[in-house]
Amino acid sequence: MIRTTLATISALLVLTLPAQAADDGIAAPTLRASVTVTSDVVRVGDLIDNAGSAALIPVYRSPDLGTTGALPVAQVLSVLRGKQVIGVMTGDIKQVSVTRLARTLANKDLENAVASALERRFGLGEAANITVTFDRGVSDMRLDASNTGTLQPVATRYDARSGRFDIAFEVNNDNNPAPTKLRLSGTAIETVEVAVLTRDIERTEMLKSSDVSQERRPRSEVTGEAATRDRAVGMQLRRPMRAGTPIRVADIAKPEFVQRDQNVTVIYQVPGLYLTTRGKAIESGAEGDTVNVLNLQSKRTLTGVVTGRGQITVQGASQAPPMAPAVEPADQTSSLQRETPAPTAPAPVSPTKISQAQIPPAQFVQAQAKSE
Repeated sequence: MIRTTLATISALLVLTLPAQAADDGIAAPTLRASVTVTSDVVRVGDLIDNAGSAALIPVYRSPDLGTTGALPVAQVLSVLRGKQVIGVMTGDIKQVSVTRLARTLANKDLENAVASALERRFGLGEAANITVTFDRGVSDMRLDASNTGTLQPVATRYDARSGRFDIAFEVNNDNNPAPTKLRLSGTAIETVEVAVLTRDIERTEMLKSSDVSQERRPRSEVTGEAATRDRAVGMQLRRPMRAGTPIRVADIAKPEFVQRDQNVTVIYQVPGLYLTTRGKAIESGAEGDTVNVLNLQSKRTLTGVVTGRGQITVQGASQAPPMAPAVEPADQTSSLQRETPAPTAPAPVSPTKISQAQIPPAQFVQAQAKSE
């Protein structure tokens, strides 16, 4: 008790004689205009410089974590006098701003911590594909600034059917050997980026940019490989689908440029030869597909490649060209050049044959016998 009284008296002597202290080379206690604290109480040493042995005396409860409060100077001096701290120089300060530092864990930080704790566990995939929703609308969380450690999961529970999770975390504390404990609960579902129809689409329609949006959907809604928006645009559905339906890779195909039994243009092309004729597609095909086509002129079945809408190109010498008409119009040109046979020299004739040829054959006239 005596020692405490002596310490208090010493502090009072220092604070009540600012002018004399200045003369002796000791700095006078001076009020601060702005204060930052990390603990839950504001002490004398936080409010004034050169507080001496009175620095650890608590005088106020700190503002809430991450917030700032203002104290009128008159109120501060009154509180200090109540703690036997007097003679504080205030200058022209009107109020003291007190800010309590905090570590803020944003909602996204908490979601990432939960997703990382569940990554590749309980049948889930990558953390980036896990969507987390907290119970009771958990938002940003503030911890004391001394909690500088990372969120370490120490107990994890997850129900794969319902997607419910309950995870306990610990955060190391610089000022306390015991870590700070956090407990988060909610639902976590694996999702996937997938193209989704914005309107009802028939099988024969080609998907336009306005027909498809990109969304995150639960993985359970997409069986098989999900199609992205970029991959779906310009393609054709294999079956009619309704708006809001996610698109799988198996649901789309290249648009069919040729339909079965469709009248098409057949192009026969080899080096030095280019002919076109009409044909009928025996099967449907998209651009680049190999299909069979009936040549309507020769009635032969050819194999070609779909090169455009209603267009099939036949290439190679293995395929017979379309039959040319028997008589071509005078003004019609063709890349086929007809060759005129070269005249052949007569075979040599032997002298015997020549002499025989110069003797005229005998003329025999045989009269018809008269009947008696």
